[in-house]
Amino acid sequence: MKMYKIIKIVIALSGGVDSSVTIWILQKLGYKIKCVFIKCWEENNNNKCTYLKDYKDCKKICKKLKVKLYKINFSFEYWKYVFNKLIKNQKKNKIINPDILCNKEIKFKIFIKFAIKILKGNFISTGHYVIIKRKKNKYYLLKGIDKKKDQSYFLYYLTQKKIKKCIFPLGKYYKKNIRKIAINLKLINAKKKSSTGICFIGKRNYFNFIRKYIKDNKGKIIDINNKILGKHKGLHLYAIGQRKNLNINLGQHLPYYVYKKDIKNNKLIVVKGKKNIFLYSIGIYIKNIHFINKNNNKKKIFCKIKIRYQQKKDIKCKLYINKNKILFNKPIFGITSGQSVVFYKKNICLGGAIIKKNISLINNNI
Repeated sequence: MKMYKIIKIVIALSGGVDSSVTIWILQKLGYKIKCVFIKCWEENNNNKCTYLKDYKDCKKICKKLKVKLYKINFSFEYWKYVFNKLIKNQKKNKIINPDILCNKEIKFKIFIKFAIKILKGNFISTGHYVIIKRKKNKYYLLKGIDKKKDQSYFLYYLTQKKIKKCIFPLGKYYKKNIRKIAINLKLINAKKKSSTGICFIGKRNYFNFIRKYIKDNKGKIIDINNKILGKHKGLHLYAIGQRKNLNINLGQHLPYYVYKKDIKNNKLIVVKGKKNIFLYSIGIYIKNIHFINKNNNKKKIFCKIKIRYQQKKDIKCKLYINKNKILFNKPIFGITSGQSVVFYKKNICLGGAIIKKNISLINNNI
């Protein structure tokens, strides 16, 4: 990128090692840095909330690296545009990804506006492990070189207008090298564990946490032969392919997995064994398709996809744009409606969509 006399970058600082080292990297490149700590959750005296500790860490980091820190409360916006939508979908038995929604609505919508209009920044930056490339006045989102940390899955919805306002320096680093930089700089969070859990809320037992906002609607857990195996606490608490929290203990050698939800009769249908044919799909129907760059009106694209962030290998498939359908090259385990599917060509993130419905390996009607 061509450097000008003063380019101001506003960094979303979380208190973690990634965003902290981002400050140092961009300083070394000659940018003028401002940092913002975003509060998005009113903890209500919950001792598990790490907000105060994270904020204190941010203040110490900014003092050491000699940058100004601002604190902004987006709790109202987070509740309205992220958490409220999460709860509404959960009640409809659609389990959406809160981290994708949080990034889309908070970091790359509200925060960008605040950083550029209020703090007069030229760009924003975060600690995401992704790479931006520009070619012929078009911007492309690429996977970070550290495949274990690549976070392009969470940013597939970025537009040309937004992506050109972002700088992601960590995409060309491995996490272990970021740790080494933090240790050499003697940052207080150099050995701090990576954040996990719900975006801006923190690490919690999701099963118990969501039950505070949606009342239990208990029902029967059955197998495909209608045999009663136990009781569930509400269909909204379970995802297809889920094994945990079923509380089925029949002394069986193979564990049970969620196969289907009978919403009409409030029954959770399970099958035995992860290799069970009922748990696999040969494709999906999708909605809300988004491309970072225009697809030149192609009706079919051969590409690879991720249907979950921690997926080890991308899945080869055919994407039928005009039919809102994806067919896999091989059957895939545990497809959950409401989750995001992200498209790739080699290391380029093309965009993504929301999973509407799976195409079962059995009784499919392609």
